[in-house]
Amino acid sequence: MKVAFVTTYDAQNPATWSKYNKGNYDSSNYISKTLINQDIVIDYLGPLQKKNSWLTRSKWLFYHNLFKTDYYSWAEPIVCKNYASQVAQKLANSDIEIVLSPEGATPTAHLECRQPLIIWIDTILAELINFYPYLSNLCQETKNNIYAMEKAALEKCQLLIVTSDWAVETVVKTYGIESSKIQVIPRGANLELQPNRSIEDINNLIKSRGTKPVKLLFSGVDWQRKGGNIALEVAKKLNELGLDTELIVIGCQPISEEPLPSFVKPLGYIDKSKSEGLSRMCQLIGESHFLILPVQADINPNVLLEANAFGVPCLATNVAGIPTIIKDDINGKLFAVDGSIDDYCEYIINFLTNYQQYEQLAMSSFNEYLHRLNWSVAGQKAKKLFMELLGN
Repeated sequence: MKVAFVTTYDAQNPATWSKYNKGNYDSSNYISKTLINQDIVIDYLGPLQKKNSWLTRSKWLFYHNLFKTDYYSWAEPIVCKNYASQVAQKLANSDIEIVLSPEGATPTAHLECRQPLIIWIDTILAELINFYPYLSNLCQETKNNIYAMEKAALEKCQLLIVTSDWAVETVVKTYGIESSKIQVIPRGANLELQPNRSIEDINNLIKSRGTKPVKLLFSGVDWQRKGGNIALEVAKKLNELGLDTELIVIGCQPISEEPLPSFVKPLGYIDKSKSEGLSRMCQLIGESHFLILPVQADINPNVLLEANAFGVPCLATNVAGIPTIIKDDINGKLFAVDGSIDDYCEYIINFLTNYQQYEQLAMSSFNEYLHRLNWSVAGQKAKKLFMELLGN
Protein backbone atom coordinates (compact mmCIF):
# COMPACT_ATOMS: atom_id res chain seq x y z
CA MET A 1 0.00 0.00 0.00
CA LYS A 2 1.34 3.42 -0.96
CA VAL A 3 0.08 6.50 0.86
CA ALA A 4 0.66 10.17 0.04
CA PHE A 5 1.45 12.07 3.24
CA VAL A 6 0.18 15.61 2.64
CA THR A 7 1.50 18.48 4.75
CA THR A 8 2.26 22.10 3.95
CA TYR A 9 5.48 21.75 6.00
CA ASP A 10 8.40 19.32 5.71
CA ALA A 11 7.22 16.43 7.87
CA GLN A 12 10.68 14.80 7.76
CA ASN A 13 12.68 17.77 8.99
CA PRO A 14 12.03 18.81 12.63
CA ALA A 15 14.40 21.76 12.19
CA THR A 16 11.83 23.45 9.95
CA TRP A 17 8.88 22.96 12.29
CA SER A 18 7.39 25.98 13.96
CA LYS A 19 7.99 25.88 17.72
CA TYR A 20 4.46 27.25 18.03
CA ASN A 21 2.95 24.07 16.58
CA LYS A 22 5.73 21.62 17.37
CA GLY A 23 3.42 19.26 19.25
CA ASN A 24 1.16 18.86 16.20
CA TYR A 25 4.16 18.29 13.94
CA ASP A 26 5.56 15.71 16.35
CA SER A 27 2.30 13.78 16.11
CA SER A 28 2.41 13.94 12.30
CA ASN A 29 5.93 12.54 12.41
CA TYR A 30 4.84 9.66 14.62
CA ILE A 31 1.82 8.94 12.41
CA SER A 32 4.09 8.49 9.39
CA LYS A 33 6.55 6.34 11.38
CA THR A 34 3.85 4.03 12.71
CA LEU A 35 2.41 3.55 9.22
CA ILE A 36 5.86 2.71 7.88
CA ASN A 37 6.15 0.14 10.68
CA GLN A 38 2.95 -1.39 9.31
CA ASP A 39 4.71 -1.90 5.93
CA ILE A 40 2.89 1.03 4.34
CA VAL A 41 4.95 3.00 1.85
CA ILE A 42 4.85 6.74 2.59
CA ASP A 43 5.34 9.34 -0.13
CA TYR A 44 5.85 12.74 1.51
CA LEU A 45 4.26 15.52 -0.55
CA GLY A 46 5.39 18.41 1.65
CA PRO A 47 6.60 21.03 1.99
CA LEU A 48 4.27 23.03 -0.22
CA GLN A 49 5.06 26.50 -1.50
CA LYS A 50 3.11 29.36 0.03
CA LYS A 51 2.11 31.95 -2.55
CA ASN A 52 0.02 35.15 -2.60
CA SER A 53 1.96 36.48 0.39
CA TRP A 54 1.30 40.06 -0.76
CA LEU A 55 -2.45 39.53 -0.29
CA THR A 56 -2.25 37.77 3.06
CA ARG A 57 0.30 40.24 4.39
CA SER A 58 -2.01 43.13 3.46
CA LYS A 59 -4.96 41.49 5.18
CA TRP A 60 -2.91 40.75 8.28
CA LEU A 61 -1.86 44.39 8.52
CA PHE A 62 -5.43 45.55 7.96
CA TYR A 63 -6.97 43.44 10.75
CA HIS A 64 -4.03 43.80 13.12
CA ASN A 65 -3.75 47.57 12.92
CA LEU A 66 -7.37 48.59 12.44
CA PHE A 67 -9.32 46.05 14.48
CA LYS A 68 -6.61 44.53 16.73
CA THR A 69 -7.70 41.04 15.68
CA ASP A 70 -5.85 38.04 14.26
CA TYR A 71 -5.94 37.02 10.61
CA TYR A 72 -4.42 33.69 9.52
CA SER A 73 -3.24 33.15 5.97
CA TRP A 74 -3.41 29.34 6.21
CA ALA A 75 -7.22 29.56 6.11
CA GLU A 76 -7.34 31.99 3.17
CA PRO A 77 -9.23 30.36 0.24
CA ILE A 78 -6.73 31.43 -2.42
CA VAL A 79 -3.87 29.97 -0.35
CA CYS A 80 -5.73 26.69 0.24
CA LYS A 81 -6.61 26.40 -3.47
CA ASN A 82 -2.97 26.85 -4.38
CA TYR A 83 -1.92 24.18 -1.89
CA ALA A 84 -4.51 21.80 -3.36
CA SER A 85 -3.25 22.51 -6.87
CA GLN A 86 0.30 21.63 -5.84
CA VAL A 87 -0.86 18.38 -4.25
CA ALA A 88 -2.92 17.46 -7.32
CA GLN A 89 0.11 18.00 -9.56
CA LYS A 90 2.25 15.76 -7.34
CA LEU A 91 -0.45 13.06 -7.43
CA ALA A 92 -0.91 13.15 -11.20
CA ASN A 93 0.21 9.94 -12.90
CA SER A 94 1.41 8.51 -9.56
CA ASP A 95 0.78 5.05 -8.14
CA ILE A 96 -0.52 6.49 -4.86
CA GLU A 97 -3.47 4.52 -3.48
CA ILE A 98 -4.54 6.77 -0.59
CA VAL A 99 -4.08 10.45 0.25
CA LEU A 100 -3.61 11.13 3.97
CA SER A 101 -3.53 14.56 5.61
CA PRO A 102 -2.50 14.79 9.28
CA GLU A 103 -2.75 18.57 8.91
CA GLY A 104 -6.46 18.57 8.20
CA ALA A 105 -8.23 20.90 5.84
CA THR A 106 -5.61 23.47 4.82
CA PRO A 107 -4.01 21.42 2.00
CA THR A 108 -7.09 19.31 1.19
CA ALA A 109 -10.22 21.50 1.24
CA HIS A 110 -10.02 22.15 -2.51
CA LEU A 111 -8.19 18.98 -3.53
CA GLU A 112 -9.54 17.02 -6.50
CA CYS A 113 -7.99 13.59 -6.90
CA ARG A 114 -8.98 10.05 -7.87
CA GLN A 115 -7.57 8.51 -4.68
CA PRO A 116 -9.63 8.30 -1.48
CA LEU A 117 -8.82 11.05 1.01
CA ILE A 118 -8.23 10.39 4.70
CA ILE A 119 -7.90 13.14 7.30
CA TRP A 120 -6.27 12.25 10.64
CA ILE A 121 -6.50 15.00 13.28
CA ASP A 122 -7.11 15.56 16.99
CA THR A 123 -10.31 17.51 16.42
CA ILE A 124 -11.69 20.26 14.23
CA LEU A 125 -10.39 23.82 14.35
CA ALA A 126 -13.87 25.30 14.52
CA GLU A 127 -14.37 23.79 17.96
CA LEU A 128 -11.14 25.38 19.19
CA ILE A 129 -12.13 28.95 18.35
CA ASN A 130 -12.27 30.83 21.66
CA PHE A 131 -11.01 27.64 23.34
CA TYR A 132 -7.30 28.01 22.65
CA PRO A 133 -5.56 31.37 23.13
CA TYR A 134 -4.21 31.56 19.57
CA LEU A 135 -7.75 31.15 18.23
CA SER A 136 -9.42 33.52 20.68
CA ASN A 137 -9.01 36.84 18.90
CA LEU A 138 -9.86 35.97 15.31
CA CYS A 139 -11.26 38.38 12.78
CA GLN A 140 -14.61 37.32 11.35
CA GLU A 141 -13.09 36.64 7.93
CA THR A 142 -10.71 34.03 9.35
CA LYS A 143 -13.53 32.43 11.34
CA ASN A 144 -15.61 32.17 8.17
CA ASN A 145 -12.64 30.82 6.22
CA ILE A 146 -11.92 28.12 8.82
CA TYR A 147 -15.52 26.97 8.82
CA ALA A 148 -15.80 26.86 5.00
CA MET A 149 -12.38 25.19 4.62
CA GLU A 150 -13.07 22.47 7.17
CA LYS A 151 -16.59 21.78 5.95
CA ALA A 152 -15.33 21.30 2.40
CA ALA A 153 -12.51 18.98 3.46
CA LEU A 154 -14.62 16.87 5.82
CA GLU A 155 -17.36 16.41 3.25
CA LYS A 156 -14.74 15.46 0.66
CA CYS A 157 -12.82 12.88 2.70
CA GLN A 158 -13.85 9.23 2.75
CA LEU A 159 -12.50 8.63 6.26
CA LEU A 160 -11.92 10.95 9.20
CA ILE A 161 -9.76 9.73 12.08
CA VAL A 162 -9.89 11.64 15.37
CA THR A 163 -8.44 10.97 18.80
CA SER A 164 -11.50 11.08 21.05
CA ASP A 165 -15.23 10.51 21.37
CA TRP A 166 -15.57 14.22 22.13
CA ALA A 167 -14.07 15.01 18.73
CA VAL A 168 -16.64 12.80 17.00
CA GLU A 169 -19.45 14.65 18.74
CA THR A 170 -18.04 18.05 17.77
CA VAL A 171 -17.63 17.09 14.10
CA VAL A 172 -21.19 15.79 13.84
CA LYS A 173 -22.62 18.77 15.73
CA THR A 174 -20.65 21.44 13.87
CA TYR A 175 -20.63 20.14 10.31
CA GLY A 176 -23.33 17.48 10.16
CA ILE A 177 -20.83 14.87 8.98
CA GLU A 178 -22.09 11.28 9.08
CA SER A 179 -20.62 9.59 12.14
CA SER A 180 -20.24 6.37 10.12
CA LYS A 181 -17.15 7.75 8.37
CA ILE A 182 -15.49 8.92 11.60
CA GLN A 183 -13.22 6.61 13.59
CA VAL A 184 -11.54 7.16 16.97
CA ILE A 185 -7.88 6.17 17.29
CA PRO A 186 -6.01 7.50 20.34
CA ARG A 187 -2.42 8.43 19.60
CA GLY A 188 0.71 7.20 21.31
CA ALA A 189 3.48 8.87 23.27
CA ASN A 190 5.65 11.39 21.44
CA LEU A 191 8.75 9.89 23.02
CA GLU A 192 11.28 7.50 21.50
CA LEU A 193 10.88 4.72 24.06
CA GLN A 194 13.05 1.65 24.41
CA PRO A 195 11.21 -1.14 22.53
CA ASN A 196 12.48 -3.90 24.84
CA ARG A 197 10.99 -2.57 28.09
CA SER A 198 9.30 -5.40 29.96
CA ILE A 199 6.45 -5.48 32.43
CA GLU A 200 9.05 -6.47 35.02
CA ASP A 201 11.04 -3.31 34.24
CA ILE A 202 7.98 -1.14 34.83
CA ASN A 203 7.04 -3.06 37.96
CA ASN A 204 10.53 -2.48 39.39
CA LEU A 205 10.32 1.19 38.44
CA ILE A 206 7.00 1.56 40.27
CA LYS A 207 8.34 -0.17 43.39
CA SER A 208 11.45 2.03 43.40
CA ARG A 209 9.40 5.21 43.86
CA GLY A 210 8.63 4.50 47.50
CA THR A 211 6.34 6.83 49.41
CA LYS A 212 8.60 9.75 50.39
CA PRO A 213 8.76 12.25 49.03
CA VAL A 214 5.63 12.14 46.89
CA LYS A 215 6.60 13.43 43.45
CA LEU A 216 3.95 15.22 41.39
CA LEU A 217 4.98 16.01 37.81
CA PHE A 218 3.51 19.01 35.97
CA SER A 219 4.46 19.33 32.31
CA GLY A 220 3.22 22.10 30.02
CA VAL A 221 4.30 25.27 28.26
CA ASP A 222 1.35 27.34 29.52
CA TRP A 223 1.17 27.54 33.33
CA GLN A 224 -2.32 29.02 33.48
CA ARG A 225 -4.05 27.04 30.74
CA LYS A 226 -2.57 23.76 31.90
CA GLY A 227 -3.73 24.39 35.47
CA GLY A 228 -0.37 24.99 37.10
CA ASN A 229 -1.92 27.13 39.83
CA ILE A 230 -4.11 24.17 40.86
CA ALA A 231 -1.14 21.79 40.85
CA LEU A 232 0.75 24.21 43.11
CA GLU A 233 -2.14 24.45 45.56
CA VAL A 234 -2.46 20.65 45.67
CA ALA A 235 1.24 20.24 46.47
CA LYS A 236 1.02 22.98 49.09
CA LYS A 237 -2.00 21.37 50.77
CA LEU A 238 -0.39 17.92 50.81
CA ASN A 239 2.65 19.32 52.58
CA GLU A 240 0.41 21.11 55.08
CA LEU A 241 -1.30 17.78 55.76
CA GLY A 242 2.07 16.23 56.56
CA LEU A 243 2.66 14.36 53.29
CA ASP A 244 6.16 15.28 52.10
CA THR A 245 5.52 16.35 48.49
CA GLU A 246 7.54 17.79 45.61
CA LEU A 247 6.10 19.48 42.52
CA ILE A 248 8.40 19.08 39.52
CA VAL A 249 7.57 21.60 36.78
CA ILE A 250 8.69 21.06 33.19
CA GLY A 251 8.15 23.36 30.24
CA CYS A 252 7.32 26.67 31.90
CA GLN A 253 8.08 28.94 34.81
CA PRO A 254 5.52 28.75 37.64
CA ILE A 255 3.55 31.95 38.19
CA SER A 256 2.89 32.84 41.80
CA GLU A 257 2.20 36.06 43.70
CA GLU A 258 4.27 34.69 46.57
CA PRO A 259 7.85 33.37 46.49
CA LEU A 260 7.89 29.78 45.25
CA PRO A 261 8.06 27.24 48.10
CA SER A 262 11.15 25.05 48.27
CA PHE A 263 9.09 21.99 47.33
CA VAL A 264 8.53 23.40 43.83
CA LYS A 265 11.25 22.35 41.38
CA PRO A 266 11.06 24.36 38.11
CA LEU A 267 13.21 22.68 35.44
CA GLY A 268 12.25 24.73 32.39
CA TYR A 269 12.03 23.41 28.84
CA ILE A 270 13.56 20.00 28.12
CA ASP A 271 14.29 19.25 24.45
CA LYS A 272 13.17 15.65 23.88
CA SER A 273 14.64 15.65 20.36
CA LYS A 274 18.15 15.48 21.89
CA SER A 275 19.34 12.29 23.53
CA GLU A 276 20.25 13.94 26.84
CA GLY A 277 16.88 15.72 26.95
CA LEU A 278 15.01 12.52 26.17
CA SER A 279 16.93 10.63 28.83
CA ARG A 280 16.23 13.35 31.39
CA MET A 281 12.51 13.46 30.52
CA CYS A 282 12.17 9.69 30.81
CA GLN A 283 13.92 9.76 34.19
CA LEU A 284 11.67 12.51 35.55
CA ILE A 285 8.48 10.79 34.40
CA GLY A 286 9.59 7.40 35.68
CA GLU A 287 10.40 8.77 39.15
CA SER A 288 7.04 10.52 39.55
CA HIS A 289 4.11 9.11 41.49
CA PHE A 290 1.48 11.07 39.56
CA LEU A 291 1.31 13.38 36.59
CA ILE A 292 -0.91 16.29 37.62
CA LEU A 293 -2.40 18.29 34.75
CA PRO A 294 -5.61 20.13 35.78
CA VAL A 295 -5.99 21.71 32.33
CA GLN A 296 -8.52 24.47 31.82
CA ALA A 297 -8.46 24.17 28.01
CA ASP A 298 -6.87 21.37 26.00
CA ILE A 299 -7.76 18.57 23.59
CA ASN A 300 -5.60 15.51 24.28
CA PRO A 301 -2.38 16.39 26.12
CA ASN A 302 0.20 13.94 24.84
CA VAL A 303 2.02 13.95 28.15
CA LEU A 304 -0.84 11.85 29.59
CA LEU A 305 0.16 9.01 27.27
CA GLU A 306 3.83 9.54 28.01
CA ALA A 307 3.14 9.25 31.74
CA ASN A 308 1.15 6.03 31.34
CA ALA A 309 4.03 4.61 29.30
CA PHE A 310 6.08 4.66 32.52
CA GLY A 311 3.32 3.40 34.78
CA VAL A 312 2.49 6.87 36.07
CA PRO A 313 -1.23 7.53 36.77
CA CYS A 314 -2.62 10.90 35.64
CA LEU A 315 -4.67 13.45 37.55
CA ALA A 316 -6.46 15.60 34.97
CA THR A 317 -9.68 17.43 34.29
CA ASN A 318 -12.80 16.24 32.50
CA VAL A 319 -12.17 18.42 29.45
CA ALA A 320 -12.63 17.77 25.72
CA GLY A 321 -10.99 14.51 24.61
CA ILE A 322 -9.25 13.68 27.89
CA PRO A 323 -11.98 11.22 29.07
CA THR A 324 -11.15 9.00 26.07
CA ILE A 325 -7.61 8.70 27.44
CA ILE A 326 -7.97 8.70 31.23
CA LYS A 327 -10.37 6.28 32.92
CA ASP A 328 -11.06 6.72 36.63
CA ASP A 329 -9.09 4.32 38.85
CA ILE A 330 -7.66 2.55 35.80
CA ASN A 331 -4.95 4.94 34.64
CA GLY A 332 -5.67 7.96 36.80
CA LYS A 333 -8.55 10.17 37.82
CA LEU A 334 -10.57 12.95 36.20
CA PHE A 335 -11.74 15.95 38.22
CA ALA A 336 -14.18 18.72 37.41
CA VAL A 337 -12.58 21.88 36.03
CA ASP A 338 -13.72 23.63 39.22
CA GLY A 339 -12.95 20.62 41.41
CA SER A 340 -11.65 21.35 44.89
CA ILE A 341 -8.03 21.05 46.01
CA ASP A 342 -9.24 18.72 48.75
CA ASP A 343 -10.57 16.27 46.13
CA TYR A 344 -7.12 15.96 44.54
CA CYS A 345 -5.42 15.61 47.90
CA GLU A 346 -7.83 12.97 49.15
CA TYR A 347 -7.28 10.86 46.03
CA ILE A 348 -3.49 11.05 46.28
CA ILE A 349 -3.44 10.34 50.03
CA ASN A 350 -5.79 7.35 49.69
CA PHE A 351 -3.44 5.65 47.25
CA LEU A 352 -0.10 6.58 48.78
CA THR A 353 -1.08 5.50 52.30
CA ASN A 354 -1.66 2.06 50.78
CA TYR A 355 1.30 1.63 48.46
CA GLN A 356 0.18 -1.78 47.24
CA GLN A 357 -3.01 -0.14 45.99
CA TYR A 358 -0.92 2.57 44.32
CA GLU A 359 1.26 -0.08 42.66
CA GLN A 360 -1.86 -1.69 41.21
CA LEU A 361 -3.05 1.65 39.81
CA ALA A 362 0.38 2.39 38.36
CA MET A 363 0.65 -1.01 36.70
CA SER A 364 -2.90 -0.64 35.38
CA SER A 365 -1.82 2.69 33.89
CA PHE A 366 1.04 0.97 32.07
CA ASN A 367 -1.32 -1.72 30.81
CA GLU A 368 -3.55 0.97 29.31
CA TYR A 369 -0.53 2.29 27.45
CA LEU A 370 0.57 -1.20 26.45
CA HIS A 371 -2.78 -2.35 25.07
CA ARG A 372 -4.60 0.82 24.04
CA LEU A 373 -2.54 4.01 24.06
CA ASN A 374 0.52 3.44 21.90
CA TRP A 375 1.51 4.06 18.30
CA SER A 376 1.74 0.38 17.40
CA VAL A 377 -1.92 -0.16 18.27
CA ALA A 378 -2.82 3.07 16.43
CA GLY A 379 -0.93 1.91 13.35
CA GLN A 380 -2.62 -1.49 13.31
CA LYS A 381 -6.07 0.07 13.57
CA ALA A 382 -5.27 2.63 10.88
CA LYS A 383 -3.94 0.02 8.44
CA LYS A 384 -7.10 -2.07 8.90
CA LEU A 385 -9.25 0.98 8.11
CA PHE A 386 -7.10 1.85 5.08
CA MET A 387 -7.45 -1.68 3.69
CA GLU A 388 -11.21 -1.65 4.22
CA LEU A 389 -11.40 1.65 2.38
CA LEU A 390 -9.57 0.08 -0.57
CA GLY A 391 -11.86 -2.94 -0.46
CA ASN A 392 -9.13 -5.34 0.69
